[in-house]
Amino acid sequence: MRIGFIGLGNVGGKLANNLLENSFQITVLDKNNKLMDKFKLKGADTAKSIKDLVISADILITCLPSPKICAEVLESKGGIIDTIQKDQIWIEMSTTEDGQLKRHASLIQQKNAIALEAPVSGGCHRASTGNISIFVGGSREGFDKAMPVLRCLGRKILYTGDFGSASVLKVITNYLATVHLVALGEAWTIASKSNLDLVKTFKGIAASSGNSFVHETESQVILNGSYNINFTMDLVEKDVGLFQSLATKLGVELEISPIVLDIIKDARKTFGDRAWSSMVVKRIENKHNTEFRAEGYPEELVDYEEKSLGYEI
Repeated sequence: MRIGFIGLGNVGGKLANNLLENSFQITVLDKNNKLMDKFKLKGADTAKSIKDLVISADILITCLPSPKICAEVLESKGGIIDTIQKDQIWIEMSTTEDGQLKRHASLIQQKNAIALEAPVSGGCHRASTGNISIFVGGSREGFDKAMPVLRCLGRKILYTGDFGSASVLKVITNYLATVHLVALGEAWTIASKSNLDLVKTFKGIAASSGNSFVHETESQVILNGSYNINFTMDLVEKDVGLFQSLATKLGVELEISPIVLDIIKDARKTFGDRAWSSMVVKRIENKHNTEFRAEGYPEELVDYEEKSLGYEI
C-alpha cells in the first residue's frame, strides 16, 4: 500500500515517521525542503508537486497547520481535489474548520474517491511513538479500508460516525485541554504564593479529583521552565477560535470560551506566534512576580509506553 503524506511539521513529521518504521512505502511533500531531505535519507520518496504525490499513492494523508493551508493544498490547480483518482483514499489529519472539511469531502467523493477525517489527540510525544489517539469520521467502509494504516499511526482509534463528527470532537477536546491549561496557571500561582512544595503539589493534584491529562503532561515542562510542549501559541489560538466559531454557528452563547480565547490572544501577542502554548501560564507568573519551578521535571516530554499496533475503541 503506497502512501502520499503532505505536511511534515511537529505532528505530521512524527506520524509520517511511524509509517516508515512500519515499512510502508511513502512519498512526502512539504514546503520545507530540509524536512523532505531528512525523510529521503530515511528511505521515503519525495514529490515535486501534489500531482506527482497523488499519482504515486493509494492513500493520501494531509496534516497541515491551518484551514487556509488545507484549502490551498486541496483546492489549488493541480491540488488533491483536481488530481485524485477513483477509489483513492484521502485522509485529513489536520485540525480544521468543519464546514470547509465537509466541502472538501464532498468534492473528493464526486471524483469517486474516499474521504476520511482523522484528527489526532494526545500530544506530540505520543505522536512520535504511535501511541496517540485518532478520531475518524467518514464512511465505515472507508474506515475499514484505511485501518491497516491508521493502526500504525495511533493506538486508540475511535470511529465517530459521519464525516465532520471527528473534527468537532477534536475541537472540543482541544478546547477542554486549553481551559485546563489556563486554570493550571492560576492553580500554580496560588500554590507558589502559599509557599507550597511544588513537587508535592504536583503529586497531590495528580492524585486528586483536580487531576487532568494536561496537568500530568504540561505541568511537568512548566515546572522545568522549558514550557516545551511541542505545540505553539498560534495553533492553540486557532483551536480555541474554531471552538468559539462552532458555538457561534450553532447559536450557543458560551461563558468560559470567550475569556479563554482572550487570554490566549494576549499570550500570543506577548510571547509570539511560535512560543510554546504552555507559556500562557507565564502571563500570570510575570504578573505576580513568581515562577513555577521544581527539580526533577523533564525539559521535553517523552512517551515511555511500549509501542503497539492500534485498535478500535
